[in-house]
This record gives sequence, C-alpha cells and structure tokens, in this order.
Amino acid sequence: MFYKKHTLLLAALFAGNFFIANAQNKPKHEDTEVYEPVPNVVTPGKTNSDAPSDAIILFDGKNLDQWTSTEQRGTPADWIVADGILTVKKGTGNIETVKSFGSYQLHIEWRIPSNITGTDQARGNSGVFLASLGKGDAGYELQILDSYKNKTYVNGQAGSIYKQFIPLVNANKPPGEWQTYDIIWTAPTFNENGTVKTPARATVFFNGILVQNNVSLLGPTQFVGQPSYSVKHGPAPIKLQAHGDKSEPISYRNIWVRQL
Repeated sequence: MFYKKHTLLLAALFAGNFFIANAQNKPKHEDTEVYEPVPNVVTPGKTNSDAPSDAIILFDGKNLDQWTSTEQRGTPADWIVADGILTVKKGTGNIETVKSFGSYQLHIEWRIPSNITGTDQARGNSGVFLASLGKGDAGYELQILDSYKNKTYVNGQAGSIYKQFIPLVNANKPPGEWQTYDIIWTAPTFNENGTVKTPARATVFFNGILVQNNVSLLGPTQFVGQPSYSVKHGPAPIKLQAHGDKSEPISYRNIWVRQL
C-alpha cells in the first residue's frame, strides 16, 4: 500500500509539474509584439503624386535651385522653366541635382511633346540617371522615350534600365500626356579594394504599373559594351539627360525624393 500511494503521489507531482511547465512555455501574443523604436510620422500628399512631408523637393515648378550643370558642376542649370514646367534646352547639356543621394524613393513626371517626330530612338529620347557618375551619360540610366506605338530595341524603350533590363510591360501613354515614374533605388556598395560588395537595385512603377521588380544592375549602363562595376563610388547626384537627337525637347514636373 505504501508503494502504491508513493507511486500515485509521484505521478500526481509529475503531472502537475508537466502542466505548469507546459503553461509557462505556451506562446503568448505579447511575445511577438514590438513597441520600439516608434516609426516617424510622415504626412502623405493629397494625391499619390504630391510630395509627402519628409520629401526633398527637387522641382516644384518655380526654379532650378536644386539643379546644376553636369558638364560644369557648380554652374546653374540652364533649362527652361515656364508655367510650372521644366523643359530641356537644346545645346545646354545634362543637368543633375546639387545634392548627392544614396538609396532613395524618387517621383518624377515627364511629357513627350504632342508634336513629336522621328522614329526608333530619335523620338523624345532622354533619361533619368539614378546615380550620375560625371559628365556625359556616365551612370545608371532609366530610359525615357516615346514608346507608344514606336518600335525600338526593347531594352532601350521607356521603362527599361538602359540595355540591361527590359520593362515587364509597355505602360506608355500617348505623346502629349504626362507620364510618371516612381522609383526605389538601392545604391551599390563596394569593398575596400574597389570590387562591388552589393549591386545597385531598382524597382520602377511606370504610370502606376510595375515595370522593374527589384532588379540587380550589372553596373553603370553602357551605350556600347558590357556593363561592369569598374568605378567605386558613394552617394551621387540624380541626373536628367538632354539627349542630342533632333526631336522636340521633353518636359518635367513635380520631382521629389525621399532619402532611405
């Protein structure tokens, strides 16, 4: 009888300890709730095109204070500002931001003239360089072009990462209508010896439609030859291209950036 009672007592104690331990180890909703750090409050714009409260305004229709000549950095940008719109001025070259940026979110609106002429690449050819690496077309280019019923090489149409990534779809509106790029740019990083550590990446929404889905760039874009990360660099300006073709100059408006 003593052994039976002793065994029952041990069994009860074991069962009690098991249930206590099990209850103590049971997951609680509080285990996965995080309260700090608290995200900063950012006030959205009234529309998706309007700049949020933490954005840096690069062009609001008034002036080019945030821009400089690419060819002669420090010289004021000499494009045309009229009626709240920025238009390429032929013969003045590319312009780029005074400030340099690492990773960012960029909003920019552009318009091909309704009276555009030409075909293929000679039809409103321009570009947004997501990081400018100096004079000319050095850097990482997101192509701008009239690709509405205009045949060209597909890795050079609007929405392409020039000669690297074809856009997922053709989201172009007809010439004369405003078009929008919303871009997430992740800047490349480099090892001490100059080799690339992490490549640049880009996500692009074209008129609200995803056309580049976090693609990893092979290096700065090239007109001729294969891209590669041959130049180590840090934050860089954002550049707008004044292409040398004979078609009518394109226009821009409502440009803002959020540093990430």
